[in-house]
Order: sequence, then structure tokens, then C-alpha cells
Amino acid sequence: MLSGPPVTGTLAPDQLLDRFLAAPPRQRRPLLRQIDQRVEDLIPLIPDRLDALDATGDDWGAGCLIQLLAASPDGTQRQALLQRYPGGWLATSSGAAIDYAPLQRHLILQEYEQADRLTSSLLRRLAGADAEKRGYVYYSEVAVMPAVDLETLDRLWVCFSRGRFGFSVQGRLLEACGGQWERLWPRLGWKQDGIWTRYPGSFTWSLEAPEGHMPLINQLRGVRLMDALLHHPALAARIASGGLG
Repeated sequence: MLSGPPVTGTLAPDQLLDRFLAAPPRQRRPLLRQIDQRVEDLIPLIPDRLDALDATGDDWGAGCLIQLLAASPDGTQRQALLQRYPGGWLATSSGAAIDYAPLQRHLILQEYEQADRLTSSLLRRLAGADAEKRGYVYYSEVAVMPAVDLETLDRLWVCFSRGRFGFSVQGRLLEACGGQWERLWPRLGWKQDGIWTRYPGSFTWSLEAPEGHMPLINQLRGVRLMDALLHHPALAARIASGGLG
């Protein structure tokens, strides 16, 4: 969980939650410190708030509150959350009959390494039987991946990372780097001082990771796979939309 110096809260818990959820994403970020520091007061208010939020988008404010609820020291809160939303809170769709509940559960619980491994497995499944058999995806297989599934994968990562992770986040960072891959790798934390980050031990499997750090793409096979993914019409549209900040 991200943290910082103490902040004196002047809003009542319900007012802080309302302001956090109503604010545009970029204006919401300064409130995260107060949200984290006043989590004990906010926890009892979160379940009722979830019913009023849109589960068909990828608003990371909702995802943040769900993760706080799941991380509550009171284990009954996590149990009640998982029982209330057995398939996950975020509505997901698939053109390949994929159940995204296991991935959503890993993300909700901030089990990011497991979520990343599962994402890689799902990409192989979306690419087809040959990719599953060989254990990796060719860039030429990306075109056959259903748009709805790539959207779902990206939405899940964005929602449950405070807007920090996801393919669309990586795509916007690449644009900010002028399309230069060698500038992107250090920014993602995938390469430092010309040396590729060692997988998995040297990656940061938490919200403390650099923006865009996950999901991982096997960059050792070159940039063509990642380039193909980011240029898939489904993800290109999300990148162009500007995201949720």
C-alpha cells in the first residue's frame, strides 16, 4: 500500500469517500494519502458505496476501495467481499469463453506476480493452440486475439492498480518516450543501466513498482510482440482515449 507523511484530515469519512470517488482521476491522486491513512474509518462505508459504482468501466477509484477492503486486518471483510462478488466486482467479457474471475481475485488481493503469470497464460490461450503448446506468443498471432478479451485484460489491470499498470498505460508511456523503446524500458523498470531486469526476483510485485511495470511482456524476444499488442485496435483505442490518469 502506498504511504507518505501524515496528513490532517478535515473531512468526515463519508465526505472524503464522496470527494475521492467524484474527483477526476488526476485530481483524485492527491487524496490517496488521506484514503490510506484513514482506511480504518473508511472500511465500514465501502461496501455500500460499491453498489452505486459502475462495474462496466475501469475506474481505478472503485478498484482502490475494493483492494483496501480486501486488505483489511479484519478477515471477515475480505471473506464477505469475495462471497458477495464470487466472479469479481468488475464486469468482464470474453470472446473466447475465458473466466476472468481468478485473475480478478489475484489483482484484488494485490497478488501481482500471480496475476502477471496468469495474464501471460491467458495471452497464450487467446493466441491459439500453437502458442499454448510452444509456451509463448508470436507477434503475428496477436491479430487473432478477440478485442473484447484484450479490453478486459487491460481494464482489470488498470482498475486494480490505481491506474498504474496495464497495456494502455504502457502504450501511453511509449508515446511519452517519443516511441523510443530504449527510453521506455528503464521507465517501466524492465531495464537499468543497459541490463535487463532479472525475472522474477528483481521485479517489483506491488503498487510501489514503476508506472507501467506490469503486465510483463517477454522483451527478450524483441519489441515486435509488444508493438503488435499495443497496436491491436482494441488497445490502440484505449491508448488514444487518454486513459483514466
